[in-house]
Amino acid sequence: MHRDFTLQKRAILTVLGLLLAADMGLAIYSWQLSSSPHTPQREFDEQTTKLGVMKNEIKSAQYIKDNMPATRKDCEKFEQSLPAASTGYSSIEAELDEVAKKAGLRIETRAQKQREIPNRGMVEVTIDATVDGSYPSVVRFVNGLQRSQRFYVMDGLALATDAQTQAAAGIVRVGFHVRTYFREGA
Repeated sequence: MHRDFTLQKRAILTVLGLLLAADMGLAIYSWQLSSSPHTPQREFDEQTTKLGVMKNEIKSAQYIKDNMPATRKDCEKFEQSLPAASTGYSSIEAELDEVAKKAGLRIETRAQKQREIPNRGMVEVTIDATVDGSYPSVVRFVNGLQRSQRFYVMDGLALATDAQTQAAAGIVRVGFHVRTYFREGA
């Protein structure tokens, strides 16, 4: 009888262990299913979103394709509006001097460097200059360049130091880097 009870106890514990192992296995399987981000509805929603994005990209590409002739025409018009390289340098110097004079500045130093743009028939001219004047004069100078009929790209301004200009109250020295463009050969 004692043996039967021990055998019965072992059988119960074995069945209980198997049930616990199966329960743990089912719990792990259930957890994996619940943490899976791809339910059919979620996949459908993601595909719908991707389709909408693709349709917008196709629409944008078609718009660009349709407007390409007008864009090319505008670019050619802009390039033709640029002054010829043969007369451009003197006109730049004259315009910079005029804008500086109207702003109440003095141009202290000026350096120009030319770089041809391959396959475009254009020349890029970079101008590095230093001006002296009051802060409002510097602002008027930059504003004058922005409002100019000529195309200028202001790449940067830097506060320069000079012992003489620091002595004069309210005078600042500013270095600036500007780019402009010319047509070649005309």
